[in-house]
Amino acid sequence: MLFKKTALFILFLVSLTINAQIKEKNLDNLIQETLKTFEVPGISVGILKDGKVVYAKGHGVRSLTNKKDMNENTLVGVASNSKGFTCFALAMMVDAGKLNWDDKVRKHIPEFRMKDAWVTEQFTVRDLVTHRSGLGLGAGDLMFFPEGNDFTIKDIINNVKYLKPVSSFRSEFKYNNNMFIIAGEVLKRVSGLSWAEFIETKIMKPVGMINSKGSYNRVTNRTNIIDAHTRADGKVIQIPHDWSETANAAGGIMSNVQDMLTWAKFLMNDAVTENGERLLSERQFHELWQLQTPLKVGRNDSYNSNFRGYGLGWFLTDVKGGYKQVYHTGGLLGTVTQFTMIPDLDLAIVVLTNQMNGNAFNTITNTIKDTYLGYENRNWLKKYGTRNANYLKYNDSIKASVFVKIEIAKKDKSLPKPSQIVGIYHDDWFGKITISHDGNTYAIKCERSSNLFGELLPYNQTTYVAKWNNRSYDADVFMQFSFDEKGIATGAKMKYIAPITDFSFDFHDLNLTKQ
Repeated sequence: MLFKKTALFILFLVSLTINAQIKEKNLDNLIQETLKTFEVPGISVGILKDGKVVYAKGHGVRSLTNKKDMNENTLVGVASNSKGFTCFALAMMVDAGKLNWDDKVRKHIPEFRMKDAWVTEQFTVRDLVTHRSGLGLGAGDLMFFPEGNDFTIKDIINNVKYLKPVSSFRSEFKYNNNMFIIAGEVLKRVSGLSWAEFIETKIMKPVGMINSKGSYNRVTNRTNIIDAHTRADGKVIQIPHDWSETANAAGGIMSNVQDMLTWAKFLMNDAVTENGERLLSERQFHELWQLQTPLKVGRNDSYNSNFRGYGLGWFLTDVKGGYKQVYHTGGLLGTVTQFTMIPDLDLAIVVLTNQMNGNAFNTITNTIKDTYLGYENRNWLKKYGTRNANYLKYNDSIKASVFVKIEIAKKDKSLPKPSQIVGIYHDDWFGKITISHDGNTYAIKCERSSNLFGELLPYNQTTYVAKWNNRSYDADVFMQFSFDEKGIATGAKMKYIAPITDFSFDFHDLNLTKQ
């Protein structure tokens, strides 16, 4: 009897620890320190516990220009946190009998092609949304990123057949946005509504996400919306909002902390709204959070996880001995976001920022999560702060060394003459890149992506550096030319200079031939 009482008491203590709540003042202080450490102008944070909002606040400013306060209602582009909505919408079409997850994509989009004919015929709707296409990380993202390109969804569907796989079909996880864009087109064709119209009318409205929109251009009231910010040449600056309407199904949603907590509450209530309306069958809702593509768990995983992988629009893992965690992150130029749910604890955490530094949201989410899971203070701020400082220093040193070599190369009289490299270079899926020379300097311009232009600087006898005029991209690349026996360039390959470059600048996927 004594043993039973002791065991029950221990369970009671564990329950108290697991359900502890981070003190509001402590969280306020943490967020303020996070703003300073990672140079983020504004952050909004929300916590949902046991069906109730226990924290919803903004900190800092929504814009370095207007200096207006960030708050829980400030609209932010949630980016790839939109992918969960895309898969939820597709699941609704499965319930409606208009779609099956294992339908071949060509059943709904007959013109769909991959590079391999067998893969083309086998590719399913499920494959579109589970990052197992065989294509590389971010392959083809330059068709919608950065803003200012003229690619359409039709172009993307047509051009994916030119993208070269880096692994066999369904063998590896490689994050890919274009497959989600194509999934959005599947939704449009089977529902008769555009992706944004479907998300707003069939999901957001009944769920109660009253301030959210399916895309930036659909936001009519912009009195409380962030400006985007990023670090450019060592300083955080404000930049224009950057997102292509073409890619809404991969990351277009604009929302705020209040609405994202409403979304979390709905999901953790088994897809039943506050009014008792079930939007998705139990079977299909269960399917969304089932592992589809496995990922490795690190040997020194911070949460003692046993598994990790991707479901249908969601990352999945377990934390601290078996609590299932459903989560996603999102990133645009100038903003990053994180959305985390631990349904077993009826806990959700939302972090929205207006500066593209993921260390900030990891610091906040992990600290909050640790409190509810019963971990002692692990000082994530210090850990991520040190990591961030070292990473920036490392990247800055790489870029600095490259530009030192550029200055030396400028004096090299053995460099190719302009007549050897100027001209038009063509890639099957990205189109034309023009290299010109005005008598003094080289210029590079991407024909279908009007904001991608800059200066071409010498690095050595075969390689130049494309220095983009928009310094906020932080995406300068090497351009290595191949030459024929006469010394005339026949083509070129590109690769980023520093690892900090966003993977969506997938210049390395281009295979340029001179026309």
